[in-house]
Amino acid sequence: MSVEDARKRREAPLDTPSNLGSDATKDISAALTVLLADAFALYVKTKNFHWHISGPHFRDYHLLLDEQATQIFAMTDDIAERARKIGGTTIRSIGHIARLKHIEDNDAGFVTPEDMLAELKEDNLALSQRMRQTHNVCDEHGDVATTSLIENWIDEAESRTWFLFEATRTA
Repeated sequence: MSVEDARKRREAPLDTPSNLGSDATKDISAALTVLLADAFALYVKTKNFHWHISGPHFRDYHLLLDEQATQIFAMTDDIAERARKIGGTTIRSIGHIARLKHIEDNDAGFVTPEDMLAELKEDNLALSQRMRQTHNVCDEHGDVATTSLIENWIDEAESRTWFLFEATRTA
């Protein structure tokens, strides 16, 4: 193979086989990419709070947030690979994540444990809403495989929300 042939192969458009159609591929992969950006943002925020939690419930909250971060991170590869599997592209950099995410950062030097959990509860609610929006896009295009994955992720987000809610109740 010549250098020119190798260059052409590297620059060739993706031709991943899919019977979803080009509009479906574009719409679904775009929605999944936004979902992925939010998942990464929530993962980092959850780990941030996991690292900086303090107080009398430190051990319980520290373990809860680590468990939740692990669950969120586990989704990221599936989201990205699903976008690629149907012929789309996805996130390429941290800057790309920053441009697309809806989950707000929290760079405060100190956040109370109660505020951390309440903020993560709201972020998980927002993520589950974004998942529902993505589910609707997939459903419109008849992409049952992606809707099936998203349904499981919604259930996980609702469980995280529930645990965070219960952990902050005062009685």
